[in-house]
Amino acid sequence: MAIHALIERLGLFDETLEGSTIDDSPSLYKSPFSYYRREELLPDVKSSAALKDRFFGGVRKPVFTSASAANHLMTFAEMVAMYLLVWSPTPWRLIETQPPALDEERRETYDDQARIIDDFVTTLPAAARVMAQLPSLMIFDDHDVTDDWNLTAQWESTAYGHPFSKRIIGNALLAYLLCQGWGNDPERLKTPLDEAQALLNDANDHQGWLDKDQQDACLERLFRFEGWEFQVEGNPRLVVLDTRTRRWRNGRKPERPSGLMDWEALSEFQQELIDAPSAVIVSPAPMFGVKLIETIQKLFTLAGKPLLVDAENWMAHRGAASVMLNIFRHSRTPGHYVILSGDVHYSFVYDVRIRHRHQGPMIWQITSSGLKNCFPDTLLDTFDRLNRWLYSPRSPLNWFTQRRPMAVEPRDPDRAKTGERLWNGPGIGLVTLAEDGSPEDIRQLDARGMEVVFPPPEKAP
Repeated sequence: MAIHALIERLGLFDETLEGSTIDDSPSLYKSPFSYYRREELLPDVKSSAALKDRFFGGVRKPVFTSASAANHLMTFAEMVAMYLLVWSPTPWRLIETQPPALDEERRETYDDQARIIDDFVTTLPAAARVMAQLPSLMIFDDHDVTDDWNLTAQWESTAYGHPFSKRIIGNALLAYLLCQGWGNDPERLKTPLDEAQALLNDANDHQGWLDKDQQDACLERLFRFEGWEFQVEGNPRLVVLDTRTRRWRNGRKPERPSGLMDWEALSEFQQELIDAPSAVIVSPAPMFGVKLIETIQKLFTLAGKPLLVDAENWMAHRGAASVMLNIFRHSRTPGHYVILSGDVHYSFVYDVRIRHRHQGPMIWQITSSGLKNCFPDTLLDTFDRLNRWLYSPRSPLNWFTQRRPMAVEPRDPDRAKTGERLWNGPGIGLVTLAEDGSPEDIRQLDARGMEVVFPPPEKAP
């Protein structure tokens, strides 16, 4: 409701919608399916029933595989209004919202969510003030667009093969370009920015309506764009990876997870690292994850259900994993790598080195949970305990994994229970780097009001 109120207040762009039972954005906003029923529009049920049976094994899921698609954003105006309302308190002062017509159950849900939104709006000015004082570098992951975005080649052929779902993905990517990507490297993004400006200027000349053919052409070029990744020179060099749009697709088994980066993208990544004395690498998904959880994801993949467990990790695709590990083992790559990651709903730190190489590089995998998301406590405790038993640094099972050339030593959070290595709590990761690019201090600023330190492992005497 807030998004639609802001669209009306600012006069944001309208668009036509192909492949849906809804003809255009004004019809969508007025539709009885617009609130808490959007999964019924994703996409047209009649055209996708056979496709859903084949792709999801009969499970009632839309092409967008989120379990929370009931209010999935669709139009370009909705995407832009969402960014404005999330980042700035000002738009909230411009609008008033009234509950839509809902049945009793959905009205109760609406009221519960409205109270949460009110709390968010109250604290937003303080958050905006903090962000205004800090340089911010962004890179997308799946939830910037939709759940499981480009997870498998089959997901891509399904989602991009339907005009309505393809338009929604494109709208999200266009909004990311304008609201996040632009600031990372304006020169590199000049061409897509110029094309977006031409699209919006033309809409201004046509009573605020985006031309369908021009919009489709603009989004098609955006899908093919290679240049979302970026680097920031310095000591250490900052290398931010695009692990979403340049996937290493599995041609023989398209239902299997794609590699997070293809061979060409990984080769470009290696060139950024060669001869650099140190580097900070931002990989949305951890390069070195929790082995037991990766194994469970692999089992679901072998059973043909990778989407049920978000089975995307660097080790899920043999080719991408092999090239990534070889990059770290190359003689001309830097002496210190710090890998910053998120994506998973828990925090951990690994010290990683190459086995049998005394002068090899040192790697630190630092993973911070999201600000709001946590793993179920009992389930994560079980996974943590089993992982310690099955994949301890001395476990022979490590020799059956792809990362066997690497010695992985976990750090224990100082507030953890005995032996616990995964910290389950929302928050922000804070890392202090030494002059040589190695981490001096690693901690998690837990949203519950505590600081959790990950001290270096104690060395044997």
